[in-house]
Amino acid sequence: MTTFAFVFPGQGSQSVGMGKALAATSVAARAIFTTADEAIGEPISNLAFEGPEDQLNRTENAQPALLATSIAYLSVAHERAHAIGMTIPNPLFYAGHSMGQYSAMVASSALTLPDGIRLVRERGRLMQASGAGRDGAMAAVLGLDDSRIPELTRRAGEHGVFAVANRNSPGQVVISGERAAIEAAAEIAKELGAKRALVLPVSVAAHSPLMEEAAEGMRRVLAGIEFREPTAALLANADAHPILDGEGARDELIEHLTAGVDWVAAVQKMIDDGVDTFLEVGPGKVLTNLIKRIAPDATAIALDDVLAGEGIDLPFLVPADPAHLT
Repeated sequence: MTTFAFVFPGQGSQSVGMGKALAATSVAARAIFTTADEAIGEPISNLAFEGPEDQLNRTENAQPALLATSIAYLSVAHERAHAIGMTIPNPLFYAGHSMGQYSAMVASSALTLPDGIRLVRERGRLMQASGAGRDGAMAAVLGLDDSRIPELTRRAGEHGVFAVANRNSPGQVVISGERAAIEAAAEIAKELGAKRALVLPVSVAAHSPLMEEAAEGMRRVLAGIEFREPTAALLANADAHPILDGEGARDELIEHLTAGVDWVAAVQKMIDDGVDTFLEVGPGKVLTNLIKRIAPDATAIALDDVLAGEGIDLPFLVPADPAHLT
């Protein structure tokens, strides 16, 4: 029997045109995008479908557009399964990479879609404003042995605020903090054996102490939001501990702004608990490719590929209750 998890991509997976074909052919997808547009009082779906790219890539736009698109993908998967008399059962885990945590929480019913859309819009705004006056930056470091990360952290930290933002796969990390520290870290990483170290074209130092103001802002915003128990366990970004209730979900959305994302630990936790198949729910296949590097023996499927045709072929579909097929 297939034991599976749903995983949800974060900012960076967005692209102009995402979700457009699904919305053109699926009632379920159109309903999701309509709900998202109404939640923030503007057509975020138009940015997803038509761009322009520079506007879609703005943090406060990319996040709600990506959340809506990811949930639209999931909705279409359920719609197509229902059409052939099958259903998609609850996974063993829902796990999101950074902003993908919001998609995971909406998918698991811990958070409503309208609340999720409004929250990521505010999250993006707060992230952009956090650390004002302190030039933030991020960089991707490729091919550095994990054993050298403590030395990189120590040496880069001498140049300013520095943090490991994402541990995405063995030998692939993203670093974040003040620009002077990040630029120094890129050179130090090469000295320590990294194949490449690339400063990214972003101005937000995500998952670093420079996000403290954003975290406090989200704490105030989240205090007024209702969270419910998820239908299956969520996983915390920083250390992959299971999140089993609404208060844990609320805390996660505050803490993960300043803490790193250990995607390697999350995938390993799911495998240790019996997951053998991962379905990436959203546009693209960033997480699918990372999972293949982390766990070559696991099955990783991009829903983007599955929905490219007209049907649906997933290894964990089960016959639907006939009473639910009307």
